[in-house]
Amino acid sequence: MKVIKDSDYFNLNLMYFVVFFKYISLSIKTAGFIRRIVINMNTRKTKENIQKETGGKVWKGFLAFLKRKDIEISAKRYGVDALGAMAQGLFCSLLIGTIINTLGSSFSIKPLTVPVAVIAGTEYTVGGLAGAMSGPAMAVAIGYALHCPPLVLFSLVTVGFASNALGGAGGPLAVLFIAVCSAEAGKAVSKETKIDILVTPLVTISIGVLLSALWAPPIGKAAMKLGNVIMWATELQPFWMGIFVSLIVGMALTLPISSAAICAALGLTGLAGGAALAGCCAQMVGFAIASFPENKWGGLLSQGIGTSMLQMGNIVKNPRIWIAPCLTSMITGPIATCIFHLRMDGAAISSGMGTCGLVGQIGVYTGWLQHIEEGSKASITAFDWTGLIMISFLLPALICPLLNIAFKKLGWVKTGDMKLN
Repeated sequence: MKVIKDSDYFNLNLMYFVVFFKYISLSIKTAGFIRRIVINMNTRKTKENIQKETGGKVWKGFLAFLKRKDIEISAKRYGVDALGAMAQGLFCSLLIGTIINTLGSSFSIKPLTVPVAVIAGTEYTVGGLAGAMSGPAMAVAIGYALHCPPLVLFSLVTVGFASNALGGAGGPLAVLFIAVCSAEAGKAVSKETKIDILVTPLVTISIGVLLSALWAPPIGKAAMKLGNVIMWATELQPFWMGIFVSLIVGMALTLPISSAAICAALGLTGLAGGAALAGCCAQMVGFAIASFPENKWGGLLSQGIGTSMLQMGNIVKNPRIWIAPCLTSMITGPIATCIFHLRMDGAAISSGMGTCGLVGQIGVYTGWLQHIEEGSKASITAFDWTGLIMISFLLPALICPLLNIAFKKLGWVKTGDMKLN
């Protein structure tokens, strides 16, 4: 048997110690490596969290700034409030000017027909001056709807003039886009400096005029081309386009958007304008007569020569009450285009007014007078008057209530569904 010496024990223990020491060293290094990885990961997470928190704070600060400035980026603010206000501004300038000119020429009222001012070699009547201010009127109306402070609101006069002038036939649509951008920019800087009276108008007008130079011509051309396509298609296919235009514009009148502004922006006149007028009258007169048992004379007047938009709340409750007026517009539209050849050759905004203040009918009459003055029409015939009265009043008053009675028998509509509060 081999005898193990003390030196062998010593060497063996020394070897074990070295191995153990290397193991401990490796473990410490591994632990340190892992620790560094964990620290780096935590640091990275901390940086990411800081970035997220910083970004969140910036975004929250931006939203708070918009709220403080009453800048609301929404379809309602721009597509309903601003668009509706634009139509009112156009009504109070171009349309009223057209009505004044029509009254002056129809009843030989001399103060309304003689020029009252000469600007850059151009003579203007009272109505002509009102029409010339349509751009500023629309822009200020849009600014009012967007709750602009005074300096921004007054600066929009220049913006409206520039955008409408450079937009050409599609001026109203150019005014809408550019006035909204300029108004919001002006609101953003309003009362942010000690020289607000200089900064706010400067920013509003500079942005408005710059955008007018860049955007107004192409926007105007695009709107004009789209309107021309619709009018061309209506002349080519009066039946189908009569249905389409009458239905769409009529529905736009009842919805909380502006059918008048749409017609003005697209320049819808001619046969397409007549179809649009038919659709609007179908909605207004149709709702007024169909809901007469519930709303009596007050409802008849408020809807018949006011607006069918009053029924919007009831439509939300029961959408089926809208079927009869929409079907009526689909019937009277092609009758207007194919049988009576009803044309709106007055102001384009009149196409989307329906029987509101009888503006639509005045627009048609104005177009007749223009054709007589130009020599393209000999006189206003009984057939012309029959078509206008039938499309505007009689057919909607007859068709819509009959359809509504049928829907009541089907259980789709109930008495009281059209009651106005």
